[in-house]
Amino acid sequence: MKIFKFIITTLILLMPFTETAKAELADILESGVVKIGVPESFPPFGSLNEEGEHVGYDVDVAKLIAEDLGVEVEIIPVVSKQRIPFLETDKLDLVISTLGANPKRAKSIWFSAAYAPFYTGAFGKKELQVESINDLAGLKVGLTGGTIEDIQVTDEAPEGTQILRFGDNAATQASFVSGQVDVIITSNVVAAAMSEANPDLDISTKYISKYGASFIGVKKGQIDLLQWVNVWIMHKKLNGKLNEISLKWLGQPLPELPTF
Repeated sequence: MKIFKFIITTLILLMPFTETAKAELADILESGVVKIGVPESFPPFGSLNEEGEHVGYDVDVAKLIAEDLGVEVEIIPVVSKQRIPFLETDKLDLVISTLGANPKRAKSIWFSAAYAPFYTGAFGKKELQVESINDLAGLKVGLTGGTIEDIQVTDEAPEGTQILRFGDNAATQASFVSGQVDVIITSNVVAAAMSEANPDLDISTKYISKYGASFIGVKKGQIDLLQWVNVWIMHKKLNGKLNEISLKWLGQPLPELPTF
């Protein structure tokens, strides 16, 4: 009798654990939909075309992931500050939005292997004498709040640097085009897109601050989903699909990318 009670008690204690350990990957497959956060105002990674459709590097990656999962994709546009909170609160299953990995962010979410190249720097007028972050004193510097660029400039910029933080990448770009800031801290891809959209814009690279890559964000604890995404990235590197996406949107072959 005592043994029977012990078995029943043990099973009751294990039931909540079993329920909370339900795999997110299984939920996605069962629901038939994967919710993926992508940028909406950060070409060529994510933007809206003339028909109002989401297009870009990250959008193509999101659609291909859904195709290989065998489910529909629900595209959810996010700005930088929404990426991690939306993932933590189950508004998203995955974040594919030029997300850089660092130890601080890794306390909150998990990261896949890298799927896209990315690097940042300072851009300004050709005659502006800026060769490093130490030359930003006295200048108005525009950047998108909550990004890796924001963290770096906040920590390393000299006293007297006027940092103007904007809510999304479109507003950051507009600040430079309109002359509101002297320098913009962003990616080379964004700078190239700005130059293409504004042929008369006086903009050149001042210095490169960080070479990096973009990673797919996964909610902590979802080991099955993270494992599947990593296998997917490896497979798309090997069969050339990610290289095709890189050539299409970045105009360059996919370089060697970091992994874990």
